[in-house]
Amino acid sequence: MLTSKDVDDEAPSAEEDVSSSGQSTPPSTIFDSDETGDQVHLRRVGIDTPMSRDSSLSPTEPELSRYKSAEASAAHAISSDLSKYPRLDKKSQDEVASKYRQLDERLQSEGLYDCPYSSYAVESIRYLVLFVLFVTCLHYSYYALSGLFLGLLWHLLAFTVHDAGHLSITHGFHTDSCIGIFIADFLGGLSVGWWKRNHNVHHIVTNSPEHDPDIQHMPFFAISSRFFGSLRSTYYDRDMKFDTAARFFIKYQHYLYYPILLFGRFNLYRLAWAYLLDPAQAPRKGAAWWHRYLEMTGQVFFWYWYGFRTVYLSIPTWSSRIVFVLISHMVTAPLHVQLTLSHFAMSSADLGVDESFAQKMVRTTMDVDCPPWLDFLHGGLNFQVVHHLFPRLPRHNLRRAQPYVKEFCRDVGIPYVIFGFTRGNKEVISRLGEVADQLRVLEECRKVAAKDLIGGRHGR
Repeated sequence: MLTSKDVDDEAPSAEEDVSSSGQSTPPSTIFDSDETGDQVHLRRVGIDTPMSRDSSLSPTEPELSRYKSAEASAAHAISSDLSKYPRLDKKSQDEVASKYRQLDERLQSEGLYDCPYSSYAVESIRYLVLFVLFVTCLHYSYYALSGLFLGLLWHLLAFTVHDAGHLSITHGFHTDSCIGIFIADFLGGLSVGWWKRNHNVHHIVTNSPEHDPDIQHMPFFAISSRFFGSLRSTYYDRDMKFDTAARFFIKYQHYLYYPILLFGRFNLYRLAWAYLLDPAQAPRKGAAWWHRYLEMTGQVFFWYWYGFRTVYLSIPTWSSRIVFVLISHMVTAPLHVQLTLSHFAMSSADLGVDESFAQKMVRTTMDVDCPPWLDFLHGGLNFQVVHHLFPRLPRHNLRRAQPYVKEFCRDVGIPYVIFGFTRGNKEVISRLGEVADQLRVLEECRKVAAKDLIGGRHGR
């Protein structure tokens, strides 16, 4: 575990949500001010429920008092949050966009879009070592260790799939797609086609509760109380029901975060098959029409070598098989932590169409600080701000690009948020805990409302 590092001088202690008239369902916003020394943490609550409208609650009730006092501070808190970013007028945002284009040209002139293939040679050595350890331990019946090394191999391979999905290896569509299919489908049982469909949307509408599938994890997680309103996902084309299961999980989501992520890879199998078997999702026409069939071949191959040859034939007992499968899958949980770490604690507010792309990407994303020698373990996901600004920039050049991005942010007045790994995890758990607390307050208010309603009827 890395030691926690504070935010750099240019960044606030936490990035927060701000309200917007451009939202499709504008939330009511509550901020809790918690001053510690010189740091003020402004925490967004966006409640879009009947509680934000007229209520029959007695103003003497403590739960209602907490709600009302927080609501009263919203105007000041929103103003404070908006002051962190450039104005949304055309002139200010045009300046941000212009300097962003200049930065892109600078990175191109510095050769940072050129893939350093020697870095993949080093990556390949790591893959080979882990593969040999996996096979050797399997041969000598050290099944738990074998599963550990296979899980680590999958963890590292996922980063190259990410690179290929963004066409940042060869910059060729079919070549990089085939690299991704070979690693994801043939070696990992995942679908690079599903990932590209999902991830491209995430990059366009980052941290939008209605539109970004990467933060739509109901009933297990909600990073904003806007999810309490059973929002409709435009990606999945269905309502994200705020039902009994959601109420249970979200109340304890800050405790369940890591345990649930231990099983994240199993969900990726489900999503892969849902994508490949649905003709409405996988491409049937155009240049990529054949990718679906190659992926299906890869899926069959994966379940042959992993499910049949490795788990069933090579491991003699069911208890050992279960241990091997669980360890090999749970070891990949840090990947799911990394995927959520850069966004869960960041703003999920929609500032409307006037906000520039560059500002939105930085506002909704954080970087994770680590020493250069550990970059391979993060796979470039520790430079998510840089990556979201320049998705096709090769992973191994992201550290070189980071100082340029920081300079750009200072120049245009956009806070650049970077935490150490430990601090970043604390921010995520804190955000999940805040939303869980908001749900508890809301349920207490509803109980009080029900008592008042029943009491009023009996008093007549």
